[in-house]
Amino acid sequence: MTGTPTRVLVLNSGSSSVKYQLLDMSDGSRLAQGLVERIGEETSRLAHTPLRAGGSAPRERTGPITDHAAALKAVAEELAADGLGLDSPELAAIGHRVVHGGLRFTEPTVIDEEVIAEIERLVPVAPLHNPANLLGIRTARAMRPDLPQVAVFDTAFHTTMPESAARYAIDVETADAHRIRRYGFHGTSHAYVSRATAKLLGKEPEEVNVIVLHLGNGASASAVRGGRCVDTSMGLTPLEGLVMGTRSGDIDPAVTFHLKRVAGMDADEIDVLLNKKSGLVGLCGDNDMREIRRRVDEGDERAALAFDIYVHRLKKYIGAYYAVLGRVDAVVFTAGVGENAAPVREAAIAGLEELGLAVDAGLNAVRSGEPRIVSPEYARVAVAVVPTDEELEIARQTFALTGEIAGGDGGRGPDGNAAGEVTRTTNA
Repeated sequence: MTGTPTRVLVLNSGSSSVKYQLLDMSDGSRLAQGLVERIGEETSRLAHTPLRAGGSAPRERTGPITDHAAALKAVAEELAADGLGLDSPELAAIGHRVVHGGLRFTEPTVIDEEVIAEIERLVPVAPLHNPANLLGIRTARAMRPDLPQVAVFDTAFHTTMPESAARYAIDVETADAHRIRRYGFHGTSHAYVSRATAKLLGKEPEEVNVIVLHLGNGASASAVRGGRCVDTSMGLTPLEGLVMGTRSGDIDPAVTFHLKRVAGMDADEIDVLLNKKSGLVGLCGDNDMREIRRRVDEGDERAALAFDIYVHRLKKYIGAYYAVLGRVDAVVFTAGVGENAAPVREAAIAGLEELGLAVDAGLNAVRSGEPRIVSPEYARVAVAVVPTDEELEIARQTFALTGEIAGGDGGRGPDGNAAGEVTRTTNA
């Protein structure tokens, strides 16, 4: 191999899973992707898909994978079988998704022992996510201690929120002592999509105000002014905000006291209720929007009510963020539901014509993997669908940062633009 290495491996480590993608940042192409699931069980499964031209067919292996070290060893073996091994000199860096970066981590950060210690200190505010992220980091560093490894934080994009948006109205000393504030999540998606929306409109990110609706099983909204987040719906945890697949979203905090006093539920039981047994699944028994829409079309009243509650909350956030921004250039839908559920987009925008919003039924019905505008030409505010790409965003930020460290061009893409377009921010 000659020249600068350009490949980045992106790892998203969960408590019992590892998602991965290998990308070539010279052109942003994907070379391979896969998922290891049910780590620690007898029924562990690794599904690996080579993606480069002329590559081999997708393949799967099943059987016990004892821990994250074994999982990454299996991933390395699959990549090596395609000539893409982790020992390749073409591998420039490994980028890790880390859910919670608190206030300290406002940008992608090269991982060292001090960074690991700080991610550990944030475990109390992200007990389901940061420990799993750390498992992946430690395992990958042990496998390639010589390679730059970068943490890209879900919360980083939202650290530009003003204190008026980030603070809860509780006792300041108590809040500061226990790091209680609104952090926001899905930041890599909101960053990628807001920037891609500006491109779709033929403008620079600094020129546009965008409301981003990331609608998947987890869902969040953000108000982005000139490329910087000024408000977002998720808070201290990913529970706050929109109605989600299994999470309640916004709820009167006193509901928790009521459940303790009247139902005799303890903190753990309430946590499970609000995070795993609420949202769409709590309302109608399904958290798959396709199934819910099928039931609605068949006249199912519970499914119809769940859909209406979901849409009502969406409208509230669109209106609220319109007020926060003052001027809106686009409302953009992304992630699994946002990209694929035309009825959700139509219902969320219906009735907002006085705000300059409308959806063209024909454009909205088109299924496409490309960014597109689904509003009519006369609409004052564009309604767009922009597929998110969190792995590419993590790879871009990782490659840009490692290019800076190496004293290179900051990870330039094939078009001469900065591959990462990393926004530097200060602590909020």
